[in-house]
Amino acid sequence: MTTDMANERVALENTEELAKKAAATVLRLEAFLPYRLYLLANLSALALSRVYNDQYGIGIPEWRVLVTLGQFGVMTGKAIGAHTHMHKTKVSRAVAELEKRGLLARRTNREDMRESLLSLTPEGRATYEELAPRALDFARRLAEAIDPTDRAAFERALDQLTKRAGALADEAAAARKRQ
Repeated sequence: MTTDMANERVALENTEELAKKAAATVLRLEAFLPYRLYLLANLSALALSRVYNDQYGIGIPEWRVLVTLGQFGVMTGKAIGAHTHMHKTKVSRAVAELEKRGLLARRTNREDMRESLLSLTPEGRATYEELAPRALDFARRLAEAIDPTDRAAFERALDQLTKRAGALADEAAAARKRQ
């Protein structure tokens, strides 16, 4: 083998190795797990919003507040934000809209006069009781895409991903504070 041929062979091997490395670092959005989870959540929320938006004229933030109060009864806006992972401004706007529509009541917290305790009005409770079965039916229909034998593993995977994403978010927040 001549020196030129050997050099060409080495150059070809280096080129192939670089191509493999480049291919490994290409970010394909459609295969990127965070994007796929976002897409699933977004499409699911959009489809579900048709259930409550068309009939009740409420958006996603109002829906989350309504359902959270339906589940827990009485909460502060701060607690609703923590439970739903919504920013306090979004919670505040949703609370104001639900209050304006007569679906939510606000009363001062005697233990901390700076915050309000929120609960559903009888009309809000009736709305929740109408919507909850429809939302549960939507969730059941969505889950039908997963083979029944795979559902427990899917739930475990969701729990693990949620826990891991929370830990990564905490790490990122801690790193920002150190900077």
